[in-house]
This record gives sequence, structure tokens and C-alpha cells, in this order.
Amino acid sequence: MKNFKGKVLFLDRSDINTDEIIPARYLTEVTKETLKPFLLEDLEMDGFNHKTDIEPNNIVVTRDNFGCGSSREHAPWALEMNEMNVVIAEGFARIFRQNMFNCGMLAITLPKEELDSIFTNFGKSEAEISVDIETDTIFVTNSVKKMEFKFEISDFDKDLVKAGGWLNFADSKY
Repeated sequence: MKNFKGKVLFLDRSDINTDEIIPARYLTEVTKETLKPFLLEDLEMDGFNHKTDIEPNNIVVTRDNFGCGSSREHAPWALEMNEMNVVIAEGFARIFRQNMFNCGMLAITLPKEELDSIFTNFGKSEAEISVDIETDTIFVTNSVKKMEFKFEISDFDKDLVKAGGWLNFADSKY
């Protein structure tokens, strides 16, 4: 199972599409590893710089409809190669969300009000998140505050994550 804790990259925008997560010009690369330096290269947001804001973050907190656009697996792969194994959003494009679980990663949906609370209380600080997949709980902390949020994912998606992705899950079952 992958690591589900770390520092938070806050992307306070909805509709971040797969071309912004990993630009299409890199889809000819033959290994996942070669995608690593290009994560979020084309994302345009005030104050965001993909060269300085990716590391050392491991968790993405964003708004609604993350991963919309093309259905390519390269977007979760680029996140995975940067050790960003958790994305928390109000909603996801359906295929992107399933690709995350298929890669053994977490795509966690929270209500808008809870995301607003996370952005308000932690978005301007160095925040850390840890996810307990057994209790379906997210723990958000910074130097002065700690909050907990409950989430739900299906038992099947949880099994995919615990196995490390679809291939490992299938190998263990079939």
C-alpha cells in the first residue's frame, strides 16, 4: 500500500483537467518515470509555479471536477511518480477517479462545506494530511490546529488501494 500522508498542495480551483495535470505533448513517453518533471506544467493559477510548488507535497486538496477532460491514465501516473497518492476534492471526473483507484491511489470526495473549511483553516499555512483508510478518516493539521473529516469509498475501491492497484489486486484474486 502506498503512503497516504504528507504535506499539502492546495489548488484552489475547479475544473483542473488532465491536460493541465500532464500536458498531452508528453504522452509519447514510454515510462511513467519520465512524466515526473512535467506534472502540472501547464496549470495556470495565480501564485502557482510547478517548478517550486510540487515538492515536497504529497497530498493535493482542490475543488470540483478534478481530472476532467481526456480519460488517459497518464494524469494519475504523473501524480504517482511525484508521490502524490491522495487527491481530495468536491468531485472528480469519473474515469480519472477510477484510474486513481486502479493505480492504488486515493481520490477522496468531500462536501463543498468541508473543503471550504479546509481551505479556510489550512490553505494559507504549511498543512499536513494523513489518511486512515481503515477508519475512513482524514486528519488535517498545521502548527496550531487539527481537524478530522470522514469520507466514503466503496469496498471494492478500498481493496484496490490496499492491494496497490488493479494489477496487484487481479494477481491476488485470479
